[in-house]
Amino acid sequence: MINCVIIDDEPLAREGLASYVRTVDFLNLSGVCENPLELLPLIDRGAADLIFLDIQMPKMNGIEFLKILQKPPMVIVTTAYPSFALEGFQLNVLDYLLKPITFERFFKAAAKAKDYHKLLTGNPAKQAEDYFFIKCASKYEKIFFDDILYIEGMQNYVMIYSTKGKYMTMLSLKSLEEKLPEGNFIRAHKSFLAAIVKIDGIEGGELFIGNSRIPISRSYREKVIERVVSKRLWDNR
Repeated sequence: MINCVIIDDEPLAREGLASYVRTVDFLNLSGVCENPLELLPLIDRGAADLIFLDIQMPKMNGIEFLKILQKPPMVIVTTAYPSFALEGFQLNVLDYLLKPITFERFFKAAAKAKDYHKLLTGNPAKQAEDYFFIKCASKYEKIFFDDILYIEGMQNYVMIYSTKGKYMTMLSLKSLEEKLPEGNFIRAHKSFLAAIVKIDGIEGGELFIGNSRIPISRSYREKVIERVVSKRLWDNR
């Protein structure tokens, strides 16, 4: 989790960024400040890994503030003025967001901060290739491959059933299948993909995963039995 602080003298700008931060599961909003001087106590107690910093503010602008910090946290500049971009990057800011800031642009910058934070902390947690993000309504959801139970295709949408819940997103089943780790999932039906290690049993024309029953079409049955059962079947005949 990355503790982040928003510094902006405009109330609407602070509220907008705060709502974005609360939407991203790897960000924790640890402070909201009207001017840079309010940040110093948060830095002293280690509550600021990442700063979303406005430039044009009363008392002290963001660039001046960065120049006086000896060991600044990660910084993403948020401003309506593109003229400060060069100076900002010379001060090693991670990214430079021009207002009005879309969520897509915000999320891209936040993901960059996450990757850099992982390098700084040596975090041995699950690596980037272990998960992906999908857009569900207005929220971006992180899905770990290991948590997926099965996936159901519904015209232009898919429903992903996982150990954490179910998620609907606007993707085709075919395009999602092409992105999944090879060998970990099997198609049991034109509308269903199943995680092989999550399959509890097979009977007749159905797969059992927990309390769920997934149909197996005739055209896929032989391949399903071969992939799921044959190599691990203990037969006393």
